[in-house]
Amino acid sequence: MANGLNVVLIIGSAPDAVRARHWDLSGFSACVVINNAWQIREDWDFLIYADDFPVERRPTAAIRSHQKLVTSNEFVPEQNRFGGFVYAGGTMSYTTGYWALGALKPDVIAYLGCDMVYPATQATDSHFYGQGQADPLRPDITLQSLQAKSVRLMAIARAQQCAVVNLSELDDSKLLFPRSSLSQLAVPSHLPEFLAEHAAYLSTEAISQASKAEAALGYMVPSGRYWEVIDEFDKDKLSAIDALWLQALEPTCV
Repeated sequence: MANGLNVVLIIGSAPDAVRARHWDLSGFSACVVINNAWQIREDWDFLIYADDFPVERRPTAAIRSHQKLVTSNEFVPEQNRFGGFVYAGGTMSYTTGYWALGALKPDVIAYLGCDMVYPATQATDSHFYGQGQADPLRPDITLQSLQAKSVRLMAIARAQQCAVVNLSELDDSKLLFPRSSLSQLAVPSHLPEFLAEHAAYLSTEAISQASKAEAALGYMVPSGRYWEVIDEFDKDKLSAIDALWLQALEPTCV
């Protein structure tokens, strides 16, 4: 617990994720690493990965007693609680956020290394371990607007009395969460301050419109394997819902 808050750190595989390698994590209640990010430091609490994450890239040594592996058996039900993969976006950065929101019930979720921006050429590493696949940029109708999906997560988290922040120091990010820093999270603060910041970022009326549009469309795949029935979904209707979520972010905060 950090200053009385349940603060969860989520670490992805962007090059700047290595900033966390020497951080003091005593202020976080849990450290969740995505896919390859378990290599950044040894004291993570949860490693979450997709079913297609190669076996050879998973930890080979015995994990510590407090560490847990999170697979689709755990994260699919949690993501379904918050509307499912089609609306949330089928990439692990967002899946991890929804899993953490439901399973860990945090007051604050802090992201690092999940900006989902990639270099234009292979002259620069795309991930902390070198070149990797830019999974969020694959052609997928659930990922037409990564920015909209970040607003959706932020709005749903706020409804659960949870704030979401981005610890990135990059100039660009697909995550539209408020920016924060390790030092800011370490300063004694109260949850209402985080939630008040969220309230300033989000339009309640626009959130209601986006949520109603999702409910009316009714795109839900309980198995989480939405790609198996992808032809049942209308790309333009999903894009329209993305536009509604982007409208939920106050213009002064973009």
